[in-house]
Amino acid sequence: MMTIKNLLDLFSQTRADSEKICQPLQTEDYVVQPIVDVSPPKWHLGHTTWFFEEFLLDPYFPDYKRFHKQYAYVFNSYYESVGKRVVRTDRGNLSRPSVQEIYEYRKYVTQHMEELISNHWNTEWNPVLEIGIHHEKQHQELLLTDIKFILGNNPLQPIYGEITDEVLIENTQKEFIEIKEGIYHIGHELEEFCYDNEQPKHRVFLEPYAIANRLVTNGEWIEFINDGGYSNSLLWHTEGWDWVKKNGINSPMYWFKNQNEEWSHYLLSGAKKINTKAAVTHISYYEAFAFAQWKELRLPTEFEWEAAQSKINHGSRWEWTESAYLPYPNYKKPDGALGEYNGKFMVNQKVLRGSSIATAANHARPTYRNFFHAPLRWQFTSLRLAKSL
Repeated sequence: MMTIKNLLDLFSQTRADSEKICQPLQTEDYVVQPIVDVSPPKWHLGHTTWFFEEFLLDPYFPDYKRFHKQYAYVFNSYYESVGKRVVRTDRGNLSRPSVQEIYEYRKYVTQHMEELISNHWNTEWNPVLEIGIHHEKQHQELLLTDIKFILGNNPLQPIYGEITDEVLIENTQKEFIEIKEGIYHIGHELEEFCYDNEQPKHRVFLEPYAIANRLVTNGEWIEFINDGGYSNSLLWHTEGWDWVKKNGINSPMYWFKNQNEEWSHYLLSGAKKINTKAAVTHISYYEAFAFAQWKELRLPTEFEWEAAQSKINHGSRWEWTESAYLPYPNYKKPDGALGEYNGKFMVNQKVLRGSSIATAANHARPTYRNFFHAPLRWQFTSLRLAKSL
């Protein structure tokens, strides 16, 4: 159980970290929404602030006065039980509130939250505060990847800054680690924070399998491209093949040919030539599946991944799995609005495991279940191959 001081320190640091991510931006960068999945950076800053105002300050701070009566409508995301909201596709149409006003909003809410935690705190509110903090950490990852999409789809390809390990090279000889058949325990049961979708801990039986000790590389992906991987319908799900044809997909996101007809890609540090030894990144589930088919292998299930996680290097890329995002046995959705956080998304999505270089510090766990729709690839996604024995 975290102390009040620990919670206060974690809260304050988290609020500062979000703003640090946005420091390199120009004012115009805060407003852009190129596609529905990418929210404007200023909306992320406002939404994570609204969360604390809505679920902690308004109900618990003595005589609290909301910063602006309309901000709940502007910054609510998907909480149907809380009230109406701006349509997701319209977030980029909001020239107001201004960036400056949103930073004033953040300062106002942060100060009131720090006073609430320091002087009026009830430990019964700890779970809501912890979710709020980790919710903002999730948005820090979304912030960085959304910023990359905004800048990476600008023809000027502006530089954001240096990001550690954006080019990930695993200097290990590729091999498959064999895992014996048996019953394995899956899920979170420690006292530390976790999301409700990581529980309850339960048992699964796994047939014998082997899992790659490293991720697929850019060099391997270029071989896939050169062998007609994006033009061979037999490698793809029907839905994936339709996606390829409709969108003209012929390479991972951010890849392009330079003046010398060499594969290059956009990085947050600028456009650079592809390093063939680096892990492939920004691929969809459709592409991961097709590549595995081409190699006559498969993706691991999320249970195989978790059972093997202590034997593999992970944490720099989200890894697609072959598992649908579903509730664990005996899963119980939390009551109230916070029950909308995970449970209602358990349909038509795939699970990703691990974490990425964009994941906030100390945020991920071996039991962490990320989830996205199959065509999405703006996150730092990659794949690890597996095979049955």
